[in-house]
Amino acid sequence: MAGTGGTGAVTRSTLRQQIADALRDEVLGGRLRPGQEFTVKEIAEQYGVSATPVREALVDLSAQGLLDADQHRGFRVHEYSGADYRGMIEARSLITEGMFQHLVATGMPQADDPRALAALAAVRRRGEEAQRAAAAGDLNILIGYDLRFWRELSSLFGNPYLGDFLHRLRVQSWVCTVQHLRRVADLKGQLWSGHTELVDALARRDPDTARAIVTAYNEHALALIERLDAT
Repeated sequence: MAGTGGTGAVTRSTLRQQIADALRDEVLGGRLRPGQEFTVKEIAEQYGVSATPVREALVDLSAQGLLDADQHRGFRVHEYSGADYRGMIEARSLITEGMFQHLVATGMPQADDPRALAALAAVRRRGEEAQRAAAAGDLNILIGYDLRFWRELSSLFGNPYLGDFLHRLRVQSWVCTVQHLRRVADLKGQLWSGHTELVDALARRDPDTARAIVTAYNEHALALIERLDAT
């Protein structure tokens, strides 16, 4: 199948999840383009596996909003609009607002625990990597570190359901944004890079600053995508 960039058979036991992860990365990397169509058979042949785990993986990605299923033609990569991105921003904001309200009420969980402090330091290091990628305009590297940054940051609040939901939203957000950002020749200076400032605000138990940082991030990202969507 043209455009997937697969390099070999997937053989471990978690075929369904591995195939879903691989295809998600193809979409995020821009190698599976918006509107591109493919079938279960094509994916199965690409990865050298049976149709069953492929079909399950594609159904999973459809449920996540990354693919559209067509009963007669197979699957295609979902095409997002600027309006879709605005909705994602609003949903993400509701989640982060809840996180910050929790911070006001209780402080960072076990904030004086050396293990918690070490976890926070690890999140900050992840943020530093994301910032370097953003400054360089390296979208592929940024996406990986940014997803891990938010995943690990949300885990500090001790609610795995919140973390899973936020991660799903952020994956969808990136799938939406890459469909627009891949059209920009040079992304240096155009990508948000406030990861460490956000961690530092949370470490100080300063939810107002954290909220302001995230609000500025959302406004910046939304303006960029809406401008690209209009061109």
